Amino acid sequence: MVVKINENYLKLKSSYLFVEVARREAEFRKANPDADIIKMGIGDVTKPLVPAVIKAFHAAVDEMADAETFMGYGPEQGYDFLAEEIIENEYKTYGIDLDTSEVFISDGAKSDTANIQDIFGIDNKIAVTDPVYTVYVDTNVMAGRTGEMKDDGMYEGLTYLKCNSENDFVPELPSEPVDIIYLCYPNNPTGTTLTKDQLKVFVDYAKENNALILFDAAYVAFINEDDVPHSIYEIEGAKEVAIEFKSFSKTAGFTGTRCAYTVVPKELMGYDSKGNEVEINPLWNRRQTTKFNGVSYPVQKAAEAVYSDEGKKQIGEIIEYYMENAKIIRKSLTDLGLDVYGGVSSPYIWVKTPNDMDSWAFFDLLLNEANVIGTPGSGFGPSGEGYLRLTAFNTLENTKEAMDRISKLEF
Repeated sequence: MVVKINENYLKLKSSYLFVEVARREAEFRKANPDADIIKMGIGDVTKPLVPAVIKAFHAAVDEMADAETFMGYGPEQGYDFLAEEIIENEYKTYGIDLDTSEVFISDGAKSDTANIQDIFGIDNKIAVTDPVYTVYVDTNVMAGRTGEMKDDGMYEGLTYLKCNSENDFVPELPSEPVDIIYLCYPNNPTGTTLTKDQLKVFVDYAKENNALILFDAAYVAFINEDDVPHSIYEIEGAKEVAIEFKSFSKTAGFTGTRCAYTVVPKELMGYDSKGNEVEINPLWNRRQTTKFNGVSYPVQKAAEAVYSDEGKKQIGEIIEYYMENAKIIRKSLTDLGLDVYGGVSSPYIWVKTPNDMDSWAFFDLLLNEANVIGTPGSGFGPSGEGYLRLTAFNTLENTKEAMDRISKLEF
């Protein structure tokens, strides 16, 4: 007998995108130890947790130090005190009614968008936008829902919905039958958005074709446009066809603290092999209670403070800070004659590489000549080739410095 591996992992032909970015950075640092590198690649925030959140965090930690207020295992689905605040502030505000049993607190939207696959059959046909947040693709490869990667960088068995300047970054509906569609808006990596009418097209498609939408809404706090929905459930009928993922990571600086949530409406149905309807909410509940022990009590109390009056004000100021960075990046790159997308209702800026330079070549140019790190678009899928993603999450000073350095380059 021998230990058998999951051979689907062998289909992953290249290392995870950000691992490769980190490898190239490390090599550059080793060769240039005195270089002042400005990171604008990975979407990690630079502003610390706001005072209201820290105050609640400390208070909860103090509770854990007292036998009378100590909290042991909590509900795997999350505490109602946080779920109630989420519903009140993220959904009722937009006329959406939810029950706490439909909100599942987790340690991140990244893990949830991957783990949600556990409750769906391996033979489901998956559609993703292209370019795409790589986790959606890689985790489906790991699960065995794809074939090998083809020469064009696409995996056999996946349906790719192209998003580029030719279609104004609005994905077309699948040209072949699919069961599950991943959508992320405001989009990572392109920073572009869909209007309510554009999103309704996908909701209608899902209803007509018994399909499911996995909607990653991690960046809704950055929306500045009136006609861009803050939840897919603003679209009539979406509760019947969509699971929504949201996060405190970029909104409130919880990238290192880890807290997010997933909404699984009770109206949502899947089907068994005999064609019988099956409620999806209890399946996700079963998965979480079996494989997940829940987010820690202090972290959930900290997240609850995000919705306090002080928390809202303080976090709002930080979001404005990051979006000011986005404006600076957009204007600077546009002034250089580059084609720039995103950065209006998103902290991501998607820039067309100059002179048809490939993505990694442009990445290397910025790293070597300007000591600025972005993320090559090709790492997000074939349609990302010829683009580079920059984030607005650095400091204002570093953002201005990075743009000054890039403005001095000769393309």
